[in-house]
Amino acid sequence: MEAMRLPDLLASRTGRLTAFFLLYMTEGIPLGFTATAIATQMRRQGLGPAEIGAFVGSLYLPWAFKWVMGPFVDTLSSDRFGRRRLWIIMMQLGMVGSLLIAMPVNFTAQLGLFTLIILVHNAFGATQDVAIDALAVNVLPEHERGTANGFMFAGASIGQAIGGAGVLFLSGVVPFTTSYLLVVGAILCVTVFVVLPLNEPKRGPQPKAAGGAIAAVGAELKGFVRDSWRAFTGSRAAWVGVVVALLPAGAYALSLALQSNLAVELGLSDNQVAQLNLATTVTFAFACVAGGWLSDRFGRRRMLALFIFLTVLPTLWLAWSMWQARWIMPVEMTQANRPQPSAALVATFWAATILFSVFQGLYYGVRTALFMDVTTKAVAATQFTAYMAMSNLVITYTSWWQGQSVVRWGYPVTLAIDAAVGLIVVFLLPLMRPQGVGAKA
Repeated sequence: MEAMRLPDLLASRTGRLTAFFLLYMTEGIPLGFTATAIATQMRRQGLGPAEIGAFVGSLYLPWAFKWVMGPFVDTLSSDRFGRRRLWIIMMQLGMVGSLLIAMPVNFTAQLGLFTLIILVHNAFGATQDVAIDALAVNVLPEHERGTANGFMFAGASIGQAIGGAGVLFLSGVVPFTTSYLLVVGAILCVTVFVVLPLNEPKRGPQPKAAGGAIAAVGAELKGFVRDSWRAFTGSRAAWVGVVVALLPAGAYALSLALQSNLAVELGLSDNQVAQLNLATTVTFAFACVAGGWLSDRFGRRRMLALFIFLTVLPTLWLAWSMWQARWIMPVEMTQANRPQPSAALVATFWAATILFSVFQGLYYGVRTALFMDVTTKAVAATQFTAYMAMSNLVITYTSWWQGQSVVRWGYPVTLAIDAAVGLIVVFLLPLMRPQGVGAKA
């Protein structure tokens, strides 16, 4: 009896869209698991906002430097096993292995070790992302790329909801350590049923680089730095874009560790945190689509400035409500007779967080499109990758300083600073007018 052969999803349009949706989902699941589910458990078990802020910030650090892996993925490859397919398989196995190593580690007592393991895990995830994007460039026809990118980000968003909200929903049914195995199982399912059957097109004969593969990697990295410098200094809009990429675009606190810390302190159960995470994720996804449509209709920079400003409003609303309720400093989770928040404060937290996800979703894709507008076409991959890397670095340092700030000055002050810093980019947007673009750009 002949064994059933799994289909090669790259062979059809529907298969390609499905493949890239599921591949991006494997990026989102571990990120949602660590940034939401584990961060929630850390606060519940007594870790402070500063420690959790540093942990969440470390999750995004490898994504800020993933461009370094591009030359390795391009140069060190094998047509026999699939140039990108082999990298994806290796990175997914690395993600699985690192999660299994992290599973028995007590993140309360051994936070440094746990953070290091998860940092390595995210390095595997970021490198997988480089390989997936390279595979997409090679196999997607031009007329499919827009739709495919929509499916990719949808997959990542749903993956984060599964790893965050899904795991928290299950934590009331199974021990939390079991959730590691659920995440591992989800990644392996994609490895076995999606990646292994892929039949990646082979390249033709390639000239060998002088000095071997390592020399070729070094040459590509030098080329990246050289081309980036030329692109960023080629126009005012491009170098102002560097400053914008290195600054928070609006308020950030209600999408980072501060939000999950506060959810636990305000008495939300794991089930309620999961409901909030699911609501914000779905809201964010729909808002992304709406924001892109509005920016095409009414102008990129105009709409981006409005959306960034709007993220400040729910942030300041929550800051004022917490100040009025005298909920200033973090509450020790092991403290006897801990203060209990009013129902009004909890309701304000829910409303502000969901409203914030609407406004952040509105600007998220618009900011990316603006970076595309000021990118030099001749070095588009290099310059745009660098912009995205800088934007990921912002998440890292913002999560870190907010954790430190909450411990020193409390929640209301931290939220107010977050709002003020997030507005700086609004004043820089007029300087990012792309050359040759009309008033709506």
